[in-house]
Amino acid sequence: MFSGRHFDRSVILLCVRWYLAYNLSLRDLEEMMTERGICVDHSTIHRWVMRFSPPLLERFNRRKRSVTGKWHVDETYVRVRGRWMYLYRAIDSVGDTVEFFFSENRDLLAAKRFLRKALQHHGRPGRIVIDGSQTNKEAIIACDGESRLRHRSQRQVKPIRIRQSQYLNNRIEQDHRRIKRRVRSMLGFKSTACAASILSGIEMVHMMRKRQARYAYDPAPSLAEQFAILAA
Repeated sequence: MFSGRHFDRSVILLCVRWYLAYNLSLRDLEEMMTERGICVDHSTIHRWVMRFSPPLLERFNRRKRSVTGKWHVDETYVRVRGRWMYLYRAIDSVGDTVEFFFSENRDLLAAKRFLRKALQHHGRPGRIVIDGSQTNKEAIIACDGESRLRHRSQRQVKPIRIRQSQYLNNRIEQDHRRIKRRVRSMLGFKSTACAASILSGIEMVHMMRKRQARYAYDPAPSLAEQFAILAA
């Protein structure tokens, strides 16, 4: 992953981890590296974050533990190029992140793409809790029907139960805050590709803090240790 890089892997991982995990700007990191005798431009750090966040997330997902059968689904807002775009997210009954999906639009097509991704990676839940969104309800019914058709040769599959309740969905509203707190200090993204890559890294760090990955020889590694394991 790091072959041919001018800087050592440890420097790259440190900058990527600090940027994704803490409210630091790229210029803050440039200054902090300079104080440590490492001259690296802030634009280089940005390229590192863009380049390494998606593959690190892919490696993390291979270690991700299973989620429960009750999901909370909702979307939140992210500013990109001065306009609002949307981050679809789902957590389970114990607060673990199930899946996320960044979309330029908030419509039935985007909701279906998100739910198909979640069902493909994590199987069918028994129940999904949503707020009053009719679009999300229609997407769940449609994707549930597609999933049940794929299982028609096996035993009968019960439909996913849908519970619409603003109060019961406060759990995921609280979970959004961790992501939005980091995004807010970035003052908006410059492109959809930039937003998608950086959000994948922020979500990964959030899951790391929730101990969602399994590591055979260390049940509770620090963020730094988890980044080192994934990059090995």
